[in-house]
Amino acid sequence: MPGISVILLLSGTLFSGLVYYASNHLGKVGMSYLKKPNFIVILADDIGWGDLGLNWPRRSHTPLLNLLAQEGMRFTDFHSPASTCSPSRASLLTGRHGLRTGVTHNFAVGSTGGLPLNETTLAEVLQGAGYYTAMIGKWHLGHRGPYHPSRRGFDYYYGIPYSNDMGCTDTPGYDIPECPPCVKDPAKESDEHKDCYSTVALPLFEDLQIVEQPLDLWTLTEKYTQKAVDIIHKAREVGKPFILYIALAHMHVPLSPASHHGNVSLEDVYAASLQEMDNLVGAIKNASDATAKENTLIWFTGDNGPWDQKCQFSGSVGPFLGRWQSDRGGSSAKKTTWEGGHRVPTIAYWPGKIPANVTSNALLSGLDIFPTVLSLAGASLPPHRHYDGIDVTKVLFHHSDTGHKCLLHPNSGAAGQFGDLQAARLEQYKAFYITGAAVACGGQRGQEELHDPPLIFDLSRDEEEGSPLDSSHAEYKAVLEMVEKEREAVLQDIAADNVSQADYAIDPSAAPCCDRSHPACRCRG
Repeated sequence: MPGISVILLLSGTLFSGLVYYASNHLGKVGMSYLKKPNFIVILADDIGWGDLGLNWPRRSHTPLLNLLAQEGMRFTDFHSPASTCSPSRASLLTGRHGLRTGVTHNFAVGSTGGLPLNETTLAEVLQGAGYYTAMIGKWHLGHRGPYHPSRRGFDYYYGIPYSNDMGCTDTPGYDIPECPPCVKDPAKESDEHKDCYSTVALPLFEDLQIVEQPLDLWTLTEKYTQKAVDIIHKAREVGKPFILYIALAHMHVPLSPASHHGNVSLEDVYAASLQEMDNLVGAIKNASDATAKENTLIWFTGDNGPWDQKCQFSGSVGPFLGRWQSDRGGSSAKKTTWEGGHRVPTIAYWPGKIPANVTSNALLSGLDIFPTVLSLAGASLPPHRHYDGIDVTKVLFHHSDTGHKCLLHPNSGAAGQFGDLQAARLEQYKAFYITGAAVACGGQRGQEELHDPPLIFDLSRDEEEGSPLDSSHAEYKAVLEMVEKEREAVLQDIAADNVSQADYAIDPSAAPCCDRSHPACRCRG
């Protein structure tokens, strides 16, 4: 069809006319060349870089994710935008650091606010560009009124509004501490399990309605899988391009793998949960491949590193041990700016577009998903604000290894003020202006330390972050000069930007509740 070949070579102002011409003269075959791509973004919770088998051969529980990587592109130096839930998710959906969005730490069950309303989400932009927008899973950016995902650009929402440990259930999963079932008699409630959420049961939302409370965590994976497959098929039926954002409960505690329901083999629980997550991702890939394989980008990544405090129910950081910190006490994973806190397993898959079985070492971030997806969709970035993410289409399609020259890592809870850009990556170097640790398995916590001048590690020689460069050497001085220049430029840019302020007020009445006459907000029936 020579006419189609000509159309593929044209672009720009002719595009609208070509769409009209194709629809009237070329039929379905011609239109297939002009379709906007679909996007499936899968965000794992608390997953370690070493949990992916291709990253860390000591793990062998992710064969389907390994296959996804072998048929697509695996990233070795990809980072979550922050090292805890809400800040990381806000940045993924806006392409902006928490110092710009105002989301610097986690929202609570009783939060009255969420992601500021003047911040524009990825779903809102794509919805305006004609996409069907759907979300499954953990939102954690506000659940009350206008902050609910159904009012932030998603045509359809199904999931838990926050983490799966932020509420009680009748059949709790594996966690540390071991939490009890929801109370059914308020007179028997005690403060014995003060580290567990016991007042409000976990709610499961469909759009704006609570459809189950307390949620049965042991059946959640099956429900998420079925909803995801249904959405993929529905989007094809309505004839719209779609984005499906799936924010998994895996690998956040409590772990509730269906294969271990009633089984007390604690050593196998994390592996079983990994396998369950792997099967879920495989089912989504199969459904996508069966409907729009050549026109769908699947992007799998994580929101932060593993939660060491949960001991055997926590994942693997692989070789990124943060030894300088761990030798001084505490965890150097989730809630910290050590590599284990935010370097996450990441895969991009798009048959025929992204080359297969390729490993990219580009320095990239979850911040980059927002501008890259909008670029591929032909949508513009919202104006009057600055962005920290970059368009990485050249990395995805053209074998480029050029990512961020400098990537700043904000604190999310272990040391310093929330949102402080306390660590900076410059190529293979990592500079720490503040160090600190999260709570480790066993309860140890390291001390916060300020560093002026900063500690600098060369990750190409010291991926464990154990031995900082000697500050008297020429290498250190040259790196410091470049880091200071890049860091100051970003801070000045933020100061001149249109920044937001999040409302972190708490009101117990803001907690989701389907029936306040019942203990723990239990739904009748």
